Amino acid sequence: MSSIKPVIRIGTRAALDLARRAPSDDHPSHDERVDAGLSWLCRAQDQGTDRGFSYGYTVRGGWQPSYVETTGYIITTFLAAARRLGRPELTERAVEAGDWLLSAQLADGSFPNPGLSATDGVVFDTGQDLFGLLALAEQGHGERFDDGARQAMTWLVKVADDESRWTRNTFNSIPHVYNSRVAWAQAKAALRFDDEAAAAVARANLDWACSQQVDNGWFDNCAFTVGAPPFTHTTAYAGRGLLEAGRVLDEPRYIDAATGVARAAGRHLRADGRLPGRIGTDDRAASSSVCLTGSAQFAIIWFELAVESGDAIMADWARRAVDAVGRQQDLGGPDETRGAIKGSSPVWGRYAPLGYPNWATKFFVDAVFRAIDASAGPEPS
Repeated sequence: MSSIKPVIRIGTRAALDLARRAPSDDHPSHDERVDAGLSWLCRAQDQGTDRGFSYGYTVRGGWQPSYVETTGYIITTFLAAARRLGRPELTERAVEAGDWLLSAQLADGSFPNPGLSATDGVVFDTGQDLFGLLALAEQGHGERFDDGARQAMTWLVKVADDESRWTRNTFNSIPHVYNSRVAWAQAKAALRFDDEAAAAVARANLDWACSQQVDNGWFDNCAFTVGAPPFTHTTAYAGRGLLEAGRVLDEPRYIDAATGVARAAGRHLRADGRLPGRIGTDDRAASSSVCLTGSAQFAIIWFELAVESGDAIMADWARRAVDAVGRQQDLGGPDETRGAIKGSSPVWGRYAPLGYPNWATKFFVDAVFRAIDASAGPEPS
């Protein structure tokens, strides 16, 4: 049966991980890496009929249903790739995904996480979908996307507490520093719609995030649960959110906080480009496996800061991290895994074990685009 092939393939991947070998001894180009990643994401979108992107492929459940949260920011990757590569079909796919998001948007303007509740909006998920709706609106794909984005932005204001912070409608009902990434989306929306209340909420949450940074650069309250060492995935969400929101709001303090956590992560990057998947505020690695999504995300942050400051050390960190994640991309095998990035290295690691979540491949494609720009010289405006 064809369905057994991906299982065998992941078993082979596990054996390679056990032997500490890459899927192939070949050295594909950045362009080949991007093409393979985008092709897998297209297949993830084609798994259902709703035009959202499948959560990903797992050995225990096969292809998963479309995932509202990450479809939002995969849209931004497809729109960017369409422009860079001259591939209008990627724009068409992004618009289709955006229309599916609008059909999933709740009457109050929020977006739910069906794994938690089909009827209650979630701050983080709403912020990630706001990115996609804004990108489609900014490129002129229809007033419906402006309307959806405005509604999401307004809900994020309404759900904030008396201190303008997101302390409810959050995962596990606790505040998270990684909602800085939501604040970035909110800041972009506030600028587009000239909404001072939205900007104030974004700033309040970014200010709180900065207050959670300890002297060594890491953040308290950046994990899914209180007191746990966070995955690099959520820490990078926090860092990127602060960096980009700092640019949007012209607030150097946020950029400084992002630089601090970027340098903290760089201290843990190994010579082979591997970054421990969880690192605590005590500056100690709390995992022997690698969260590949987090590694790709930190590569993006390092590239961005290197371009901004000319920091050659961060540029080197970024290149090493991209190469390390790229070595985990299998360019052979069945459709279910070809071109994708797994959750962890080794594949049984603690983050999304035995699976290929769509956001890992999304962030890897984004990181490779930045590697291409870095190798070509100054990043184009």
